Amino acid sequence: MSGVLIGVDAGTSVVKAVAFEADGRQIAVAARPNAYVTLPNGGAEQDMRRTWADVAAVLRELVARDPRIGRDAAALAVTGQGDGCWLIDAAGEPVHDGWLWLDARAAAEAREIAASPGAALIYERTGAGVNVCQMRTHLRWMKRHAPDLLTKAATALHPKEWLYFRLTGDRATCPTEGVFTFGDFRRRAYDEAVIEALDLADLRRLLPPIVDGAREAGALTAAAARETGLKPGLPVCLGYVDIMCTALGGGLHDPAARPGLTVLGSTGMHMGFAPDADAVRLNADRSGYVMAFPGGAYAQMQTNMAATLNIDWMLDAARAVLAAEGVERSRGDLLRGMDERVMAARPGAALFHPYISAAGERGPFAEPDARASFTGLDQSAGWFDLMRAVYEGLAFAARDCYAAMGPTPGEIRLSGGAARSSAMRAILAAALGAPVRTVAREEAGAAGAVMIAALQQGIYPDVEACVAEWVTPHLGAAEAPDAGLAATYDGLFETYVETRRALAPVWSRLSAARRAA
Repeated sequence: MSGVLIGVDAGTSVVKAVAFEADGRQIAVAARPNAYVTLPNGGAEQDMRRTWADVAAVLRELVARDPRIGRDAAALAVTGQGDGCWLIDAAGEPVHDGWLWLDARAAAEAREIAASPGAALIYERTGAGVNVCQMRTHLRWMKRHAPDLLTKAATALHPKEWLYFRLTGDRATCPTEGVFTFGDFRRRAYDEAVIEALDLADLRRLLPPIVDGAREAGALTAAAARETGLKPGLPVCLGYVDIMCTALGGGLHDPAARPGLTVLGSTGMHMGFAPDADAVRLNADRSGYVMAFPGGAYAQMQTNMAATLNIDWMLDAARAVLAAEGVERSRGDLLRGMDERVMAARPGAALFHPYISAAGERGPFAEPDARASFTGLDQSAGWFDLMRAVYEGLAFAARDCYAAMGPTPGEIRLSGGAARSSAMRAILAAALGAPVRTVAREEAGAAGAVMIAALQQGIYPDVEACVAEWVTPHLGAAEAPDAGLAATYDGLFETYVETRRALAPVWSRLSAARRAA
């Protein structure tokens, strides 16, 4: 089958539309920055109407770049940032701005669910630990603090589902977000016992049908066609959540190698491949996620709330000092030559726990009060020693996450912005004691969404055939770990874990102090 496949990836930082040939070759990209606001109570909200306008705009721009894209489009797939809660009314209008995964106001509700009598059932069925960023905790908060929003609402959506609704008029969720929040991962369906255990049975009416975009598609409405420049009736597939699309486009689906996949973007995602539900390994801390691939396989995940956000914080601190002296530098300016300087700095000059997000941490433990810290500093530590400690902290956080899912995979595939850093790759390989292989596809999330559409359109008979053409040729050479550095990190990792456990009561007291201030 010939034609053009279009993927929309509405992320936290950027909204993108990417066009591909049916065999996986990328044709063009259009993008614009995303925007959201943070609130004093820990909220993080995004204008739903603006988000749709941004998506329509990047699609129009994509079509304008190459008329063939609009003329030969065979299907459109949509994915986006996960978790959060975006409410619409019976007429399809937003009830309120969308709540993002960054929203931290439901910390108390997350703790209540995790400590409830139904917590074991919720985790065993969904495979997902309870944390502050999820729709289920957001709905619990709204029941207590904003019931008027729920009275007005007809459907609770995630970001990509809002866009799918605007494209097709259909209200739906996917086999990832609908299931890891409210369902049974083994059946890939809602689970009424889970919904009851969450004390959300009265809001069951808000949950839309689960639709597998690898099997069925909606159709682009005439109104959406006018706004996007695409053809009315174009098949539109609801992709899985962005991280699963990245897992698919980034090389995790490999039954032979059973690799790990680490994505170091704004957040950190660490994933292992499970060929079927029986191979999934849950943990005693009830943390992480289990999400379905198209077909029968699964990804196990542990997620760090912040990854490169920690590096950005360090860079911005340096920029602020320079700006105070009248010297303006961008993050990009400071990153030039950073790899060499980081690798020349001392390993283990300090321990850094990379919990810089105001929403705390969610993997491999869920703690809204968790915060970043340096431990073990002395006066000999310079700025580049501290930056190296941040890189090492990201690598130790990855190892902490993989340890919660079982043995570290024999090979780690690496994606995200930090994958471009040779220092990050070397430090990660040593900390994990495994070779690291990058994936030379910059738009893995959009590619994964489009791969789902390619399956739905019958371009490929199964996931393995699609991966062989879309992913395998883009895998880079494996970079082996440095044995000496790996031995150093083995010892430091145990101290890293011991320290983060010891800091837990400190986080709690600091949080109480912040609330009282």
